[in-house]
Amino acid sequence: MAIKKDLGKKRDIIYNKLSFNVKTKKHFSGSSPPEIFVGRYGYPNINAGILSPEFFNNSQELAMPEIWHEKRFTIKEVLSKRSELIYGRFKTNTKKEDKFKNLMQEIAMAYKPISTEIFLKKPPRKNNEHNTISPIITNQAPLENARLQENTKVRKKVDYLVEDGHVKSNVAISELYNSGIEITNINKILSAGLLGIKRNRKLVPTRWSITAVDNNLSKELVKKIRNYKEIEEILLFHSEYNGNHYEILLLPEKFSFEVIESEIKPEGNEFWQDYEFFHGRKTYASNVVGAYYANKLALCEYLESKKRQATALFFREIRPEYYAPLGVGILRECCRGAFSKIPEKCESIDDAFIKMNKRMRLNSIEFREHSKVLKNYGKQKKLNNWF
Repeated sequence: MAIKKDLGKKRDIIYNKLSFNVKTKKHFSGSSPPEIFVGRYGYPNINAGILSPEFFNNSQELAMPEIWHEKRFTIKEVLSKRSELIYGRFKTNTKKEDKFKNLMQEIAMAYKPISTEIFLKKPPRKNNEHNTISPIITNQAPLENARLQENTKVRKKVDYLVEDGHVKSNVAISELYNSGIEITNINKILSAGLLGIKRNRKLVPTRWSITAVDNNLSKELVKKIRNYKEIEEILLFHSEYNGNHYEILLLPEKFSFEVIESEIKPEGNEFWQDYEFFHGRKTYASNVVGAYYANKLALCEYLESKKRQATALFFREIRPEYYAPLGVGILRECCRGAFSKIPEKCESIDDAFIKMNKRMRLNSIEFREHSKVLKNYGKQKKLNNWF
């Protein structure tokens, strides 16, 4: 019951912070960022749909964590922008073909905002749907009809992979990523059921597609990273965005990865963690969930850029300022931001934790005591130990 009350309070806080600027009309035109959403409840019979504001300018700012982090939007600013989107949704089956699904797929392929005309059965409801993985969605209404008012602008690589029904989805995801397409846009293309072997294609709930893209990309990078030399020094990175504070410790050792999170609460601290050693994990990271895979991708991008491997520990302090979940995209960008800075070099692990303590509100020793990877650090025998 305490958990339900806590969730209810958080929903109330979010609702009160939202600034609803949407008129309650059933017919409007605007430019979809592009933005779609595929629900998961009732799977494979789910709600899905397109999101669009009632205007045509700067709509990409309503949908992309990459832009939110780059421009350092506050939580209030992100919520304000999200509350300008109207979610026209429809019932569908993940494998069923219908006109709304085809329209949604066209929008998902676009890399620039696309002018869309929307007809709703009812005025939008000023409620909100949120989770920790995908950004908040509000202004929901059943879709009666929709049509594009211009041709979609699609990158050649996207068009090629969507047309090719013989390429597996994990290969297609990597090709899109390597061609410079933003993670957020790859998520939408996968979610719209446009990637993979033709006969196997289906809608993928947005929550699942976000994690799937991060997981697939980091797996491919780790295959290469495991063959690189180890880093030679203890490195410490840090970053903070909207109440999410990260301390990232890299140690000279074979690839291992651990995320430990704790939310600052008056009633006491609770910790969540997931980890993997050199050969990876076979089960879903059910404690840290989507943030685990977003953090891992940021790490793998950094190690690949340096052509090195390391043991990595991510300590996330969730501060009271983070009163509304904005999705794991901002956590990926926050960690990318940490790795874009020059790291602190530490003389020892103890030295690293002393440095962390100067920035953290919680005692870093608590994180250290929870770490499974640190308990195992240095215990693996190496070939040079025998010579």
